[in-house]
Formats: sequence, C-alpha cells, structure tokens
Amino acid sequence: MSLQLSDVSVTRGKARIIDALSLPPLPPGSMTALIGPNGAGKSTLIHAIAGLLPASGELLLDGQPLPALPRDERCRRVGLLPQTLPQAAGLTVYELLLGGLRTLGIAHGEAETRIEDVLQRLRLTPLALRPLATLSGGQRQMIALAQLLARQPRLLLLDEPSSALDLHWQLAMVEAIRSEVQQRQSIALLALHDINLALRSCERVIVLANGRCAADGEPLTVLSPDLLAGVYGIRGQIEQCSLGRPVFVLDKLI
Repeated sequence: MSLQLSDVSVTRGKARIIDALSLPPLPPGSMTALIGPNGAGKSTLIHAIAGLLPASGELLLDGQPLPALPRDERCRRVGLLPQTLPQAAGLTVYELLLGGLRTLGIAHGEAETRIEDVLQRLRLTPLALRPLATLSGGQRQMIALAQLLARQPRLLLLDEPSSALDLHWQLAMVEAIRSEVQQRQSIALLALHDINLALRSCERVIVLANGRCAADGEPLTVLSPDLLAGVYGIRGQIEQCSLGRPVFVLDKLI
C-alpha cells in the first residue's frame, strides 16, 4: 500500500511543467521532501496529485487510481495544505475547523473530539475562540495544518508548509506531521525550499529540476556537492553540528 507515480506529466498552457515523472512508491508511515529550485514543478506536482490540476500518467494511492475516485472520496483520502493561508474571515478558529469537518460528513461529536485533540497536540488551544482576522500569518498557517490533521487523510500533501513560521513553529509543524504519519501510517509529501528542514524531518528526498527527477533517495546520499551545484548553482555541503545532526552549509554561488 503506497503512493505510486508512473509516467506523470502536467501541462499548464503550452508549457510541460512535469515531464513523464516516475518514482519508486512512497510507503505508509513515510515523510518525503520534494525539493528543487524555483520553477522546478514542486507545487504543480503537489496540486496535480491533489486533483487540482489535470495530469496524464498513473497516480495510484493504495493501488487505486486517484483520478477515478469520486470527488468526496478523494477529498477524504487526500489532504492538501496549500501556500495560501486561511482567509481572515469573521469565523473563529473553532468554527473554521468544525465547518471543514462537517462538510466531509463527520458527525458533530467526532468532529469536536478531533478538533480538541489536534489543537492540544499543536499547542493551539488558546486560539480556539479567536477570530481568524486577529491571527498572524504564522498562526493562520498552523491553523491550516490543524485543519489538515483533523481530517485524518491517508495522504498529506504540504506545499511550503513553513513559509510563514518562525523557528519554534517550524519544529512544532514537522514534529506534528511526523507523529501523525507514524501513528496513522499515513503518507506525507512536503514541497520544501529549506534543505535543513528536509534533513531534519524527512527520510527521503526527491529533487525536481525542469519537471524531472534529478535525484531520489536518502538525504545524506542525495544532497551531494555535485548535485547542489548542478541543480541549484551553488557551492554547498552537508556537515554535522555539535549534536551530530546533519546541517546544510551554503558556501557561495557558482
């Protein structure tokens, strides 16, 4: 049981953004980082898997073609955290989360239980009755993550999930996703620009360049100086910090 992509292509206008992409399966219980330079196709691929963009080729989740699933079923199985933040409407955080779950047909009592649990796990309970309009960008991004986790999808797709977060909340975000993936044996695919965040949170890295897979595998193996030079046009390397953790160090532009 896994997410499988075979010969996937996505065209926007006249431009081929994703070009015949095939990947080894993404297994249950895994977090995979999708990295690459601007314009590589990361967001396009995420949105195509989510069903927001038409794609050719084969997209299978647990052996079932995603495009063939009824829309409601696909929404239950696949959850997307986009770059756009929840709008600063008149709703409170609780009302936003409850409305999203009720739209999926989840009973009121179950929805309340899920909301209480996810807000507690993300340390967001004090924001429950706050109107969205009073929240910062980072707080709204964490509420969007809470909305995703409360749905409990089989596949979590996250498009630049840390873009509005400070260092504290970046760590809280990756720890929450890691916990969800491990406990529910779900699958997470994160489009990231932050190589250090990918090193810390993901056991696999897929590098996109010009809509194709430039490398795929364990981060320490994939992120070699030669790959960083060829894909990003930089001199850089992976070193170890004082705690023995891998850290990306940028030297200079090429």
